[in-house]
Amino acid sequence: MADAEGFEYTVRGDALVVITHHGRAAARLRGDAARAFLSEVETSDPQLLMARATGSYKRGNERAAKMHPRNLRRFT
Repeated sequence: MADAEGFEYTVRGDALVVITHHGRAAARLRGDAARAFLSEVETSDPQLLMARATGSYKRGNERAAKMHPRNLRRFT
């Protein structure tokens, strides 16, 4: 799996974290979620945490999902 990259975060105030991806706003964490993110970012990989917070990471099932009957439907 490729490493996540291009994420940055900015802390605004004491309970707001803005996550950007390549300069574009991707997510805002407020309150308890922001505090949990800030405490976890100190001990873990910040890029992976930001990718998870924005939902922008691979789950490993993309190839299998491509062949699922629901995704094979053809619209005419």
